[in-house]
Order: sequence, then structure tokens, then C-alpha cells
Amino acid sequence: MSRPTDPTGSRREARETALEILYAAEVREIDILEMLAGQPVVPADYAVALVEGVAGSLDELDGVIGRYAEGWTTDRMPTVDRALLRMAVYELAHLDDVPTAAVLAEVVELAGKYSTERSSRFVNGVVSGIAGELRGSKSDPA
Repeated sequence: MSRPTDPTGSRREARETALEILYAAEVREIDILEMLAGQPVVPADYAVALVEGVAGSLDELDGVIGRYAEGWTTDRMPTVDRALLRMAVYELAHLDDVPTAAVLAEVVELAGKYSTERSSRFVNGVVSGIAGELRGSKSDPA
């Protein structure tokens, strides 16, 4: 079976896969890259890039998240929310070709699907603030 050619669909699926890997690594207390290497099926390239990027930037990502998550430290956040925030901040900080609106929409959708309604609002607020800092008034390509 071939991979889909639609970059939006494939990125959406890759984000979900990356979330699963980041979540599983933390819950099982296994190194993120070890969890990635242990996948029975090689994830899509974008999922691998997200997981490797988050793994290599944890301190940086948590520092940025900590500045915007008022009253919350990353270690007190639900595991799913923490993984989603790390992924979104990595994309915003390091993947300039990914539209800000896509990052925001998909991270909020994943929070609603895998966490709580409150998490959706929390994640949206934190990521929106960070997007403003990291990308400023840069507009996304149409």
C-alpha cells in the first residue's frame, strides 16, 4: 500500500503517530528515540521528524511552553497535553514551511480527540501565544 500524496492528510496522520510515540515513551518511561526505533512499522517521514525533533529539543520546548502555560509546569500537565504542546512548539520553531494555522488547528483537534474539552482550550491558548512569539505577524501562505 502506498502512502497518501496529500501533504495535509499525511501530516495529520503523522502528527497522530508522533503523539502516540511520544505518549507511549513517557508512560512507559522509555527514551523517546528508543520508542521510535522499536516501532513495528516504520512511521511516516514526518512523524519521525517530529519525534526526533522533540527528542532533541526537550529543554528548549519545555522552556518556551513554561513561559506561556500560566500556572502550569510541564511536569504537572496531562501527558497527552504535554506531548501535543511539545510537537506544536517544535513545528512552530523549527519547521517554517508548516502553516501556523495548520499547527494550531490540528493540535487543538488532537487535544479534543485524545484529552478533554478543557485541554483543547488550554492547548489552543498556549500554542496561540507561542505562535505569536515565534512567528510574529508572519502570514501563512495562501
